Amino acid sequence: MKNEIAIEAKNLSVGYGDYVLLHDADYQVNKGDIFIIMGGSGCGKSSMLRVLTGLIEPLKGTVIINGVDMVTAKREEVQRIREKSGILYQSGALFSSMTLAENIMLPLQQYSDYSPQTIRELAELKLALVGLKGFGDFYPSEISGGMKKRAGLARALALDPDIVYFDEPSAGLDPISSHNLDDLIIEINRSLGTTIVVVTHELASIFAIGTNSIFLDANTKTIMAKGNPRELLKNPPNKEVSEFLTRGEKKK
Repeated sequence: MKNEIAIEAKNLSVGYGDYVLLHDADYQVNKGDIFIIMGGSGCGKSSMLRVLTGLIEPLKGTVIINGVDMVTAKREEVQRIREKSGILYQSGALFSSMTLAENIMLPLQQYSDYSPQTIRELAELKLALVGLKGFGDFYPSEISGGMKKRAGLARALALDPDIVYFDEPSAGLDPISSHNLDDLIIEINRSLGTTIVVVTHELASIFAIGTNSIFLDANTKTIMAKGNPRELLKNPPNKEVSEFLTRGEKKK
């Protein structure tokens, strides 16, 4: 798996209509990376994630996921790649009228041929994987914010994806819950070999989990830095990256 490419962006421009957030971006995500998309407000982090997950199309360029050009590929190929991807949204995005188990069972019911009993067993297994064993019959309103994120992650893992995308996973969480979620992300990456892409501006998470990263700059609308976040902290390529990665130190 080492050095195999999971995601490759080529000459990628991201934006809406005539408004460009990021232009001419080139980067690679290796299989098994915990890849951080970071930068200040308005730099296009979430929009980049929407391009990677197929929610919006790039203005220019292409994204290649597991060897498939997502811009030019046939619909069936794109769908096959999408089914091998999971997404954890900021809110967890659980259906409030469904139990946790029912939420996780939904993608299995839509995209697998397993029997109802096997689907239920797999849902319970995914809940156990994220530390929610025994919570299958609970509704989202009956659990904490951190538990909702874990349940959302269990659903993202339902189809055993090759890649899982996280949109600001620490949003709305207290420091302890955020730390626990970081630990869970690392554990899933190590135990399952899952490639993970995380949009975040939280320094604690960036340094705790990131093995590779890109830094997006709102002023130049470019990728200003690439590499392991801890290495970028030691040897920042410019003032903007240094200031972003040392925010916590300056507040002390």
